[in-house]
Amino acid sequence: MSISSALNAGVAGLNANGVRLASISDNIANSSTFGYKRVRTDFASLVMPGSSPGSYSAGGVRSSVLRLIDERGPLVTTDNATDIAIGGRGFIPVAEAARIGQGPLQMMLTTTGSFFPDADGVMRSEQGLVLLGWPADRDGSIPGFPRDTSLGLEPVRIPRTQGTADPTTQIQLGLNLPATATRAGAAADPIVLSLEFFDNVGVAGTLEATLTPTPPVAPALASNTWTMEVVDSATGDVLGEYTLLFSGTPGDGGRLETVTPVGASPAYDAATGTFALTIGAGPNAQEISIGIGDNDTGRGLTQLSDRFAPIAITKDGAPVGSLLSVQVDPTGRIDAVYDTGIIRTVYRVPVVDVPNPNGLDALSNQLFRVSRDSGPFFLWDAGSGPVGSLAGFAREQSTTDVATELTNLIQTQRAYSSNAKVVQTTDEMMQETTNLKR
Repeated sequence: MSISSALNAGVAGLNANGVRLASISDNIANSSTFGYKRVRTDFASLVMPGSSPGSYSAGGVRSSVLRLIDERGPLVTTDNATDIAIGGRGFIPVAEAARIGQGPLQMMLTTTGSFFPDADGVMRSEQGLVLLGWPADRDGSIPGFPRDTSLGLEPVRIPRTQGTADPTTQIQLGLNLPATATRAGAAADPIVLSLEFFDNVGVAGTLEATLTPTPPVAPALASNTWTMEVVDSATGDVLGEYTLLFSGTPGDGGRLETVTPVGASPAYDAATGTFALTIGAGPNAQEISIGIGDNDTGRGLTQLSDRFAPIAITKDGAPVGSLLSVQVDPTGRIDAVYDTGIIRTVYRVPVVDVPNPNGLDALSNQLFRVSRDSGPFFLWDAGSGPVGSLAGFAREQSTTDVATELTNLIQTQRAYSSNAKVVQTTDEMMQETTNLKR
């Protein structure tokens, strides 16, 4: 009967608009929730075949709900370096902190998070989620982990008291020696330099480099020659001795021309402008490369004018340091900053991508999980391929537009009232039909 189908259609309209009202309410309630993805409710008509020619049976309406996970909210700045968001497509891998130590962690996805180190140094959010990443090697490089599985990911752990010893491996000397010191009648006073280095366990030591000018042999006016001796101050051992000859020809005057080892001193590599000295012996021996050449870059030794000038003395290595802060760079690298000035990469956070983001299963706390509809995931380096860069000091705002939702709320209210009127009118018509019996 057409009247009863009209009643069913009105009820269906009430149910459908009730669903839309619920989604609008959820969107408005989460308008200030970081990382929230708004829900859209769509309607589809239902067509019922008539029982006879000229008849019509109302089918009503059916609602469907879609969470628009692929939409991106605007990024806002914060005062926490490990507040993380993605400037574009992709998701940040996280896991439940409560499951640490209970076997493989189940990877979940989010688009933003605020992480702080807990008592164990694990980067954890206020919802109890841990940030996942690939651990870096000691030199800061990231091994080649597989990209189609989460098995290589582990909780990002940065202990508050973490220290690091960084032994010295190279010292580069940028010095200008006085040309007048190698001329006839000069005093030939030696120049002594103290060079600090750090050993394999972060203990500071000193190398003493003595540069002694060689007097010219008559009747020469200048020898342009120096003797360089490097001594371990702790033991007094001579680690290396070299004869340095500088050019005195036009155009090349003052440039280091030849370096000749004295006795059993380590060889000088003219290609790199360095010689390698070994401090100590056995398994604890430490090798330090001393750079004195490479004048094209202005980092080597020169002999010019009448003054000694230490232009630039650089070295790597550092003593044991305490953690000061943590930084996140756009490529996903997590860098630990120490009070010694050393910055070390400790993890890399990949960005997860799936073919159909809207097919992900939505969970509480703005989390998502890979599903059959989303397709398989792939782990990208942030800022590469289709995914965006990571941003520290940033959070992603909700995708809810309150003005749009309030407009939809008015429309939904009117539609709900109209469907209620249909139910009321149908009820009155059915009552009139019942009254025909009286």
